[in-house]
Amino acid sequence: MKLGEKIRYLRYAEGMLRGLGRAMSQAEALRAIREEMGKSISQSYFSQIEKGARPHLTKTTRELLAKFFRVHPGFLVDDPEGYQTELISGLPAPESALHLWLLEGAQRFRRDAEVSAVLEQLAQRDDTTRCLTLLGAILDAPDLVPKLLHALRPAHKEGAKERNGHAGSKPHSSGEHGSGMPGASKRTHDEGR
Repeated sequence: MKLGEKIRYLRYAEGMLRGLGRAMSQAEALRAIREEMGKSISQSYFSQIEKGARPHLTKTTRELLAKFFRVHPGFLVDDPEGYQTELISGLPAPESALHLWLLEGAQRFRRDAEVSAVLEQLAQRDDTTRCLTLLGAILDAPDLVPKLLHALRPAHKEGAKERNGHAGSKPHSSGEHGSGMPGASKRTHDEGR
């Protein structure tokens, strides 16, 4: 990613964080920098940076932008050719991002041993997408959740009631507990942050 693209992305992220629902304009960003940081950058210099006409920043400008956007100053450079932010692994290409996401989730929810173990188990499967599709189908038929839990893991029934506040007869919306996954309570989701 080029420096100009990073600045545009940071303006977008800052606008969203400030509740604008859109990217901050260059003028808005420069005004906020002036008001909040007590220093300024000229509109033409800022525009040249975004357009790629000025691929290198002065140390002062890099530090000012890094402080305003709350990123490390080292982020504000062009990435080398072929640079990737994702981990390179030997996992199958089509599902590698999904596998990595599941493994990261397993770490994030490590305080809930059951959820963490299921996420790890799912990440290690060759048919992860099929398993998630099946889970989606089960969640579409909410009466199946308690029946399947009772049939496949009878001892789990009480634990599910305690974590979710019910036996699972009503599906969770993804916003209700943050993950939309059975067994991931709000307490566990907040602790994982």
